[in-house]
Amino acid sequence: MRYFEDIVIGDTATFGRYEVTREEVLEFAGKYDPQPFHLSDEAAAQTHFGKIAASGWHTCAMTMSMIVAHMKENPQAGLGAAGLDELRWLKPVYPGDVLRAEMLILDKRASVRRPGIGSLQTQTTTYNQHDEPVLRFISGTLIRCRPTD
Repeated sequence: MRYFEDIVIGDTATFGRYEVTREEVLEFAGKYDPQPFHLSDEAAAQTHFGKIAASGWHTCAMTMSMIVAHMKENPQAGLGAAGLDELRWLKPVYPGDVLRAEMLILDKRASVRRPGIGSLQTQTTTYNQHDEPVLRFISGTLIRCRPTD
């Protein structure tokens, strides 16, 4: 189990492998982001996408799936996220893409008001199979400090 004290500013972790399927793109868009270029080949062909593209929110969800799987394999004393900043969709994600993620520790601070808890600032970037960044965001997360006996 990794605690606040184990985290080093500048550390990076590369993880995940997520294969984007047409069926999942259509299902997600139909339920959460039903814009024509996420649902129709014909409509998408008339846009800068050129073909059906995953919703940016779907790309966020796929990234979160990879983060959770990574945390299961590398447990840390996480307490959830405090929010996101600077969310950017950098490049379209298409059915057939294979995604991976990279997380960089930007900063860490021990809480003054809540002893035993620290916060981390991380930058997460999601890449496609060509190592092109498709998504980037900065997040604030809470993490437990190492218990003292």
